[in-house]
Amino acid sequence: MDTRVALIRDKTGGEGARQMKRTSLAIAVVAAIVASYGIGRYNSHSQSSNQTGRHLLYYVDPMHPSYKSNKPGIAPDCGMRLVPVFAEDIGNAQSSSPLAGLPTGAVAIDAPTQRLLGIRVAPVEKNGATRTVRVIGRVVPEDTLVYRVNSGLDGFIRETYNDSVGMLVKKDQKLASDYSPDFLAVASGFLAASERVPGAVGTDGNRTMPFPGTLSKQGVSSMQGYTDRLRNLGMSDVQIKRMADSRQLPESIDIVAPADGFILARNISPGQHFDHDMEFYRIADLSRVWVVAEIYEPEAPYLRPGGLAQINLKNEGRQLPARIADSLPQSEAGGGTVKLRLEVDNPKFILRPESVVDVELPIRIPPAVTVPLDALIDSGARSRVYVEHGEGIFEPREVETGWRFGERVEIRRGILPGERVVVEATFLVDSESRLKTPASGPAPARTTERPAGLPSHLRAATK
Repeated sequence: MDTRVALIRDKTGGEGARQMKRTSLAIAVVAAIVASYGIGRYNSHSQSSNQTGRHLLYYVDPMHPSYKSNKPGIAPDCGMRLVPVFAEDIGNAQSSSPLAGLPTGAVAIDAPTQRLLGIRVAPVEKNGATRTVRVIGRVVPEDTLVYRVNSGLDGFIRETYNDSVGMLVKKDQKLASDYSPDFLAVASGFLAASERVPGAVGTDGNRTMPFPGTLSKQGVSSMQGYTDRLRNLGMSDVQIKRMADSRQLPESIDIVAPADGFILARNISPGQHFDHDMEFYRIADLSRVWVVAEIYEPEAPYLRPGGLAQINLKNEGRQLPARIADSLPQSEAGGGTVKLRLEVDNPKFILRPESVVDVELPIRIPPAVTVPLDALIDSGARSRVYVEHGEGIFEPREVETGWRFGERVEIRRGILPGERVVVEATFLVDSESRLKTPASGPAPARTTERPAGLPSHLRAATK
C-alpha cells in the first residue's frame, strides 16, 4: 500500500516538473521572437539609412506636420503611422522648389488651376477720387427757431382758438386766453404809472408813441418795471399797448404766437387749471430745418463744416441743397457712427419734422495706395494680401489698412504701387497657403468621445 502511494507521488511530481519546463521554454521563445523583431526593425532602419546615406531627423504626423517624434509610432490625433523625415529630403525640396527664398506661406499655382479656380490678379493703384456717400437723414426743427410758450403764474384757461397741433400760425395770433387774479394788481399799477407820466397820451386820448414825452426818471423806471412784470406774467406787447391805449383793465391775458410757425405741441384745454411755468405751446419756424444724417466714423474726417450736400425727395421728385453745420458731430456710444447736422432751407414747408429723406454727401479722397476690397484677407487682428511673384507664385504679405470706400480700401503700409495682388478667389489662395504652412501649436489630442449631434444609428458605430 505504501509502495503504491509513493509511486503515485513520484509520477505526479514528475508531470508537474515537466509542465513547468514547457512553460518556461514557451516564455523564452516568445521573448526571443520579440527581441529579434525589434533588433530586425532597428537594423532595417539603420541599414536603410546607411545604405542610402541619408540622415534621419525625426518622425512626423502626416496629418499635422507640427507633431514631431524622435522615434517611430502612431500619431495621437488620427491613428496613422508616423512618417520619417530625412535631412536630405528637406534640402532637396528647398533647393528645387520655386518657392525657395520666399517667406513662409508662399504658394505656387499653375495657370490651368488658376483659371479653374477663378483666380485673378490686378495692379496696386495710387489715386484719389470724389465719392458719394448715400445715407438716410431725419428732419428736425432748428433749435434756435423753436419757441416755447409758458405760463408766468397760476390760473386757468378760459378759451382756445384754432390751436391744433400741426396748424400754421402767424406772429401775435391769439391762441388762447387765461385768467389769474395776480395779474390784476400789476395791470392796475401799470395804468396808474402811465397816468402819472406826462405826455403818455395825446389830447384825443390816443397814445402818440409807445411811451413818449418828457418823462421823469422815476416815471420811466416805474413804467418799465410794470411793463416787464406784465411780460413776465405772459402778457404780449400787443395787449400791453392795447391796455395803455384803452385805459381799461383786461378781463384775461391773451396767449399769442411768438413767431410764425407750426404748432408742435399743445398742452392746454378750456377750463384747465395750470401751475406756474407750465408749457402751453411749442411752436417751430420751419422755414429752415436741420437734417440729421448718421455716417461711419472713418468718413467723418472728410466732411468739413460748410461742405455741400444734397437732399433727395423721391415722392416730390425734387432735390434741395444743404450745408454741413458748424456744430461738432455727435458720436454714438459703441456704434462706430457719428451724427452729422445739415442746414436746409425749407421752401413751402416741404420738409416736416421727423420725416425721413435721402442724403448724398460728396467726399474728396486724397491720393493713396489702394486695392480692391476683395483682395484683403482680414482676420481681425491682422490683414494680408497675396502678392504675385512671377508666374503662378503668390506671397502672403501683412498690410496696414486705412479708409474704406465702396469697393476699395487704402493700404498705408506693406505694398507698393505697381505690384500685382490677387483680387478674386483670394480666400482659395489663402486656404492653400495655410495648408502649406506648418501650424505653430501642438496637434490636437486624440479623443474617444462620440461626436455630438449624430443620429442614433451612427452613434452606435462610434462605440
